[in-house]
Amino acid sequence: MLWKTADYSGWGRALRAKGEIARPERRRALDDILAEGLAPAIGMRRSYGDAALNDGGRVVDMTRLDRMLSFDPATGVLEVEAGARVGEIAAAFGPKGWLPAVVPGTGFATVGGCIGQDVHGKNHHHAGSFCQHVAGFTLITAAGPVEVTPEATPDLFRATAGGLGQTGIITRAKLRLHPCKGDVMVVTERRVEDWDEHIARLDASEATYTVGWIDATATGAGLGRGILEEGETGSGLMPKRVRNRKVPLDAPRFALAGPVVRAFNAAYFRRVPASGRTTVKPIGDFFFPLDKIHDWNRLYGKRGFHQFQCVVPLEAAPALRTMLETIATSGLASPLAVLKRMGPGRAGDLSFPMEGYTLAVDFPNRAEARELIRRLEDRAADAGGRLYFAKDSLAQGTAIRAMYPDLPHWQAQVEKADPAAALSTGLVRRLSLRSTR
Repeated sequence: MLWKTADYSGWGRALRAKGEIARPERRRALDDILAEGLAPAIGMRRSYGDAALNDGGRVVDMTRLDRMLSFDPATGVLEVEAGARVGEIAAAFGPKGWLPAVVPGTGFATVGGCIGQDVHGKNHHHAGSFCQHVAGFTLITAAGPVEVTPEATPDLFRATAGGLGQTGIITRAKLRLHPCKGDVMVVTERRVEDWDEHIARLDASEATYTVGWIDATATGAGLGRGILEEGETGSGLMPKRVRNRKVPLDAPRFALAGPVVRAFNAAYFRRVPASGRTTVKPIGDFFFPLDKIHDWNRLYGKRGFHQFQCVVPLEAAPALRTMLETIATSGLASPLAVLKRMGPGRAGDLSFPMEGYTLAVDFPNRAEARELIRRLEDRAADAGGRLYFAKDSLAQGTAIRAMYPDLPHWQAQVEKADPAAALSTGLVRRLSLRSTR
């Protein structure tokens, strides 16, 4: 039996779907499934909203097609199946002196998903986006398999990079890994006292990897305070490994009440000495800190959560500060809030990055939080910014065309690759991305 009906959700658990899912283990099984017609491919469903949902329809779960196929140490090119996970690649090749050039915030993300969202990492200001380091991939379109490269098929590559899986199903990909010093990270943490200092330190950072945790509950003179982390790969040191934990049940509503979150954030800020500190961590602990807590999304309760993530141009930093002030005074933010400086690198028509600053904040799934996020989305649009499809679960399509001016090119390529719209997902329909009107 190829298809099984199941209920499933994105990582935020606020949006859910029910439909038929197939989980092929070999390429031959995938071909048998697709003989009945295309269906959207999904991975570990680490997108927070409905990017990987197809309520009432079918999806193909690619997570069992996860093999590492070949590696050329002379060029650093690794070929993998689309279900291979970034964290497993880092764990396998970090000790050998290689890492994925771009690493997202979770090691559970699949290579196919990373391409479909053109993800970014803590080194975007230097390295750009994930797909800028993809040498090519095999894509099954409505017309059959196609070998896609930036040089030979640039239009299809651009439409697939960050293209939400709408051009076809990626079966394997070639990644250009980046040399590293070893499988540990030397991490320097510093307290940041306010918004202006946070922006200044992000701008001045010359570290390979840089990220800011921001206290999204701090107001007044402390608005924008947080911790700046700067990291470099290292070798020859054996850091203490932290035991993984698991959230066994859905947390009650009061667990993320305003006073609780403010107290947690204050303690988290003070955990770094006023003089700062430098520590050595396993690579996974630096890149994927939340992966140590399995099912951490259950901390938001059975209703789940939403994340607001936008990027605004450099000159719009004051507008982002105003957004943070609105968040901080709302009493709705969770402890998970991140601020990063981004460079100009992006590979696809619908790739999220632009040169500027990106702010990401999680909110429990409550009516007042949903209304707040909608206001923040409007302000991001007014500031010339854009929303991140990997995190979005609430936006409507009205502002998307201004945020993504290359949308018409993407639509034309998608129409060629999937004329029957068999690959449409919840997010694509919600935002009317494939509509030319």
